[in-house]
Amino acid sequence: MKRQDYRFFHRLRVRWAEVDMQKIVFNGHYLMYLDTAMADYWRALALPYEEAMHRLGGDLYVKKASLEYHASARYDDTLDVGLKCVRVGNSSIGYSGAIFRGDDLLVSGELVYVFADPASQTSRPVPDALRQVMLGYEAGESVLQIKTGTWEEMQTDAMQVRVEVFVDEQHIPLAMEIDPADEVSIHAVAYNRIGQPVAVGRLLPAENGSTRIGRMAVKRVLRQCGIGGQVLQALVAAAGQRGDRSVLVHAQRSAEGFYARSGFAAQGDGFEEVGMPHIEMTRTV
Repeated sequence: MKRQDYRFFHRLRVRWAEVDMQKIVFNGHYLMYLDTAMADYWRALALPYEEAMHRLGGDLYVKKASLEYHASARYDDTLDVGLKCVRVGNSSIGYSGAIFRGDDLLVSGELVYVFADPASQTSRPVPDALRQVMLGYEAGESVLQIKTGTWEEMQTDAMQVRVEVFVDEQHIPLAMEIDPADEVSIHAVAYNRIGQPVAVGRLLPAENGSTRIGRMAVKRVLRQCGIGGQVLQALVAAAGQRGDRSVLVHAQRSAEGFYARSGFAAQGDGFEEVGMPHIEMTRTV
């Protein structure tokens, strides 16, 4: 079993509480490492687990977990936990797991989950939509589809994400979150492979060759996965196709690094908008 066998990795550092007096990791913690990685595997699929399971009409329960130990991890080691879906049966999903320190294999394992009715916990067939998400991801296919359109076309799905992020999470009043610019903007919505909207943004009309991107939002459990960057690039591309020369954002200070990684540079002094610190940032198209 080698690192190149895995597409997905979760990185962690061994903590003091996870080792014995010899600073070697207790055996039971390796299952915890695999379980922690599984949570991030779902994020890599762009699936918010709880919402996705509700939509799919079931839940996943561990049927089998086995480990084979090859070498020990030690305190303060940086470990990479690889996961790979290797089989989707009628009602079960099998994963191969491996824990590496660099290129050295420390632990290999097998995890088997059963898709079941959450009320009775009786097994039921794995939904075809979930099957296609798993197999598509392992085959290197995109887990997202980004659509752009008018407010009339995108309003329902865009507002689902915007209300969750801006109103429910950031406590911005709904009356301030919706404005007349929505009606004249191009809207982008990112969907996962089971059709859930997971991220949004909008592109305002240009003035003198300059335009503005705003209302960028990603569902909280799926942040740090690159989804927002894909929405941002789709809107920048739409600006270029329209002939715009530059793009402006009013970035929340907490998201300044995100925009900088996409080529935006801060300009001017910071300011407050809807009671939150912002900075103006621009880039050419």
